[in-house]
Amino acid sequence: MCSRSGHSLLGDIGGTNARFAILADSRIGPVETLAVKDYPSFAAALSAFLSRRRGQEAIPRALLAVAGPVENARCELSNSSWVVDAEELRNTFNFASVRILNDFEAIAWSLPALPPSDLIKIGEGEARAGSPSAALGPGTGLGLACYAPRSDGSIVIAGEGGHATLPGACRREDAIIDRLRERFGHVSAERVLSGNGLVNLYRAIGSIDHAPLVDRSPDEITKRALDGSCPQCREALHLFCAMLGEVAGNAALTFSASGGVFIAGGIAPRIVEFLSASQFRSRFESKGRFQPYLAKIPTFVIVHREPAFVGLQHLAALDSDR
Repeated sequence: MCSRSGHSLLGDIGGTNARFAILADSRIGPVETLAVKDYPSFAAALSAFLSRRRGQEAIPRALLAVAGPVENARCELSNSSWVVDAEELRNTFNFASVRILNDFEAIAWSLPALPPSDLIKIGEGEARAGSPSAALGPGTGLGLACYAPRSDGSIVIAGEGGHATLPGACRREDAIIDRLRERFGHVSAERVLSGNGLVNLYRAIGSIDHAPLVDRSPDEITKRALDGSCPQCREALHLFCAMLGEVAGNAALTFSASGGVFIAGGIAPRIVEFLSASQFRSRFESKGRFQPYLAKIPTFVIVHREPAFVGLQHLAALDSDR
C-alpha cells in the first residue's frame, strides 16, 4: 500500500488522544497529539491536523491504527463516539488509499523493530527465537494482539481480548468482581485494566470496606498509591498489577507466546518500579501445571513513547515490498 517514496499519513487513534504524523521517505516526522474530546468527529480532528500543512506536498496514502474492532475498513471506536471509515476518508480528503487496523495490531508490528533500549524486562525467562509474541496494554481501554513470525511472511493476529471476562484468583478479587458485576453486568478485563478500570477498583474497594472515598482520577489514584498516602489507592494499584499479570499469563498461554509478552499502553511505563515489585510476575506464572512453561517466557514493558508509529512504519515498509 505504501511506497518508500512520497508521503503517508500515520495515525494512532485512541479514546483519549488522536496522534498524527507524516511518513516521508521512510522517516516519521513530529507526532502531533489532539484531544479526542475537543473534536466532534475523527474527520474534524484530521482536518485540523492537515490544515496546518497547507501548501506542502499532498499526502496520497493513510495508515491508521484505531482503538476498536475494524470491519469492512471501518471502525466505531470502543471508548469514543468517533467513527473512522476508509471510504469516507478517501472521498473527503482525496486519499488514493486508506488502510485501517486495530491499534494493538500496530503495536504488535512494532515488536520486531523495537531495540532493547525501548524495553524494560520484568522477571526471568528468555525469548525463544521464531516464536509468537503477545502485546497487550492498559490505557483508555485494554488492547491485545499477537505477532507471529513466519518464514513466508510474518502475520499479526488482532482481537478484542480486552473484553473477555475477567477472572478472579481469590475471595477478595471475587468480591470486587461481584461488586463491579452489580454495576456493569458483564465484567471484562478492561473494566479493571484501564484508566477508568483503576477508578473502578478504587471505588469497589471502598464500597466493600465501607471506607470514605472521594472522587479521584486515574492519575491521582496512581500518585497516591505510589506515595502511600491512600490505602485504598495503593490496594487498587496492587490489584491492578496482579490482575494485569493474570491476563498477561492467559495471553501467553492462548498464543503460545514463547517470544515474550510485551506490555504497552499509557499506564505501565509510568509504574515500572511498582509493577516490578508487585504480584504481576508471580500471577503471570501462576497457572498450575503450566507454571514451568510460563516461567520460561519473558515479560517486558514497552517504554517507547509511540510504539504504534514504529509498527505503522514497519508495516508501511513491508507493504512497499509486496
